[in-house]
Amino acid sequence: MRISMSLPKKLLNEFDEVLKDRGYQSRSKGIRDALKDYIVRYQWMKEMEGDRIGIIAVIYDHHYTGVMEDLTDIQHDFREYINAVMHVHMTEKYCLEVIVVKGDVKYIRGLTEKIMRLKGVEHVKLTSTASGQK
Repeated sequence: MRISMSLPKKLLNEFDEVLKDRGYQSRSKGIRDALKDYIVRYQWMKEMEGDRIGIIAVIYDHHYTGVMEDLTDIQHDFREYINAVMHVHMTEKYCLEVIVVKGDVKYIRGLTEKIMRLKGVEHVKLTSTASGQK
């Protein structure tokens, strides 16, 4: 099936550079592989069960209006599952927040997905393991 999409020029240039570095002959093949990876990571996150401990890494544009307030509000809503937050100024434009989480994965997943939907958030990644609680 053929689709079309709009991408920011910078993102497309970066993607093309990755394809070139990895030896891809086709942008379509690279997009298919990227989509498959995205689906596998989503399915992994969706299939987790029980108590987990982990981190949510969030990269966002701190110049984007309201993003810091929205992140703070979400963190307050999920404070029961957040053990610590570290804030790093990466560049003039971007910040990284590392959120240490612990608890029932359905709430950690909810927290992660709410952050993913925020405008101004560039990247979100949840990494977790079983918490070891009995």
